[in-house]
Amino acid sequence: MKLGKINRLKVGRISQFGTYLVDDENNEVLLPDDFDAEVELDELIDVFIYLNSDDQYTATLSKPFIEVNKFAYLQVKDVNRVGAFMDIGISKDLLVPYAEQTEEMFTGNWYLVFMFVDEETDRLVGSCKENEFVFFDEIDVNAGDEVDLLLYRKTDLGIYAIVNNLYKGLIFSSDIHKEINLGDAIKGFVKQVREDGKIDVLLEPLGYRQSIDPTCTIILAKLKEADGQLFLTDKSAPEEIRKVFGLSKKAFKRGVGSLYKQKQLVILKESIRLI
Repeated sequence: MKLGKINRLKVGRISQFGTYLVDDENNEVLLPDDFDAEVELDELIDVFIYLNSDDQYTATLSKPFIEVNKFAYLQVKDVNRVGAFMDIGISKDLLVPYAEQTEEMFTGNWYLVFMFVDEETDRLVGSCKENEFVFFDEIDVNAGDEVDLLLYRKTDLGIYAIVNNLYKGLIFSSDIHKEINLGDAIKGFVKQVREDGKIDVLLEPLGYRQSIDPTCTIILAKLKEADGQLFLTDKSAPEEIRKVFGLSKKAFKRGVGSLYKQKQLVILKESIRLI
């Protein structure tokens, strides 16, 4: 039975206190009667295991926002003398002690948190010290690879992201051509892996052949939404193009050129129009 994880357990017995679940080694955990679903003996169900206020293993059918050894973007529910308590989607909040904070944390604000099992107390603990939980060597991704991103901090350079729950990445402001927000879990593409172990990330695939089809799809979709004609051309301001398509002007011009060659649109003096 794994603490801080989703476990598939068997219904062992049902009592006045709730439903007792067992794992393959006959370890038992209580699922309190705080759910509407009906369960039967020997049924297999998926539950999240956490420690209750008495430090006892407890099960819940609620799906948490985070699991052990993973990052998540979480909101502070309360702050007191021991630290910040994060909402993780279950009845028990996750404590981020002051020793694991990198800045003052305020109720209602959102922060990147890594959850782990404290070796001394065997309790689930959160930390905002992301550099201690990512790898800067033996990077197992290469330029062009598609990766999972969790966006968590905006700076003058761009937006920082956790890559594949393992590495630290940065999307430069100049490479952001569509609306994205902190906390978004999205796909991205490796631009390069730097010598310091940090990763430069793109929101679109590398190379013309890889990116032209998605770009054309975006342009065609926007044209169809606008009844076949949009008053934008390669002379339009980059800001106008980005606002409508979420694309850079360079990508827009490349996509329009490709669609023109495919005879799917015509380029007029002040607009583009579907054929």
